[in-house]
Amino acid sequence: MKFSISIAMAEPDHYIPIAKAAEELGYDAIVLPDSIFYSERVSAPYPYTSDGKRMWGAETPWLDPFVAAAAMSAATTSIRFMTSVLKLAVRNPVLVAKQVGSLAAISHDRFTLGAGLGWLPEEFEWCGESYETRGKRMDEALEIVRSILEGGMVEYHGKHYAFEKLTMSPAPKKRVPIIIGGHTVPGLRRAARYDGWTSAMLKKADLLEIIGKLKAFRKELGKEDEPFEIQAVLMDVFTPDGFKALEDEGVTDIVCVPWLMYGVPMTSPDLQAKIDGMKRYYEQIVEKCR
Repeated sequence: MKFSISIAMAEPDHYIPIAKAAEELGYDAIVLPDSIFYSERVSAPYPYTSDGKRMWGAETPWLDPFVAAAAMSAATTSIRFMTSVLKLAVRNPVLVAKQVGSLAAISHDRFTLGAGLGWLPEEFEWCGESYETRGKRMDEALEIVRSILEGGMVEYHGKHYAFEKLTMSPAPKKRVPIIIGGHTVPGLRRAARYDGWTSAMLKKADLLEIIGKLKAFRKELGKEDEPFEIQAVLMDVFTPDGFKALEDEGVTDIVCVPWLMYGVPMTSPDLQAKIDGMKRYYEQIVEKCR
């Protein structure tokens, strides 16, 4: 079982020290969120809270995940970095391919692209993209990003994106894993076509139901015997035995915020308290799962 640390809502100057400490302790990855801006107007509910309200405010810091991953990769040597999830349908996929390829080169192939649709209509509207076509555009965008990252000349002619032959250098030396977020059936079907799936906050029963669907979709595609990542954020499982049981069900990676377990808020300015929480969590949980 892998353990990855979510750095959501952390102070900007905490990113590099947390990455260094996580690498030294033996965590597997740093998971980076994506929030482009905080809009006063919100025309859709946030899908991962019971009341549909955002868990953060206008002053909560969110670094661009590509910039943050580049900075942390330059300060580390082995830990991986992953977006969870990048709002791909808000962005131009050719530019995203360039950013991902650059990160792969700078980090020596320690980057995983976690991609999702995005939920906020204002983000699409004000970034010049269509909210209504986001699903179909994301499917095309994923094809574009993967094909460009594989290297060589690529052309694409889809309904929403089209370009003639191009190539980007340097191409990643290793294949960049693509992991998809989303809890809907279309999102799970999309994930089944790629290298893995990543959850938002879930209870165990809901997670197991989703895993069953993912396995069924993978079987339909003839991919049931191929490696597939299942990355989970749990609301009701916190113990080594509980995580081991989930590993038996196919979960490969637990995303955690270690300091939360010891009463330190996600937005705490106390960096040392966060690092102390990382150490305690590793000793009490991670080591017992390995």
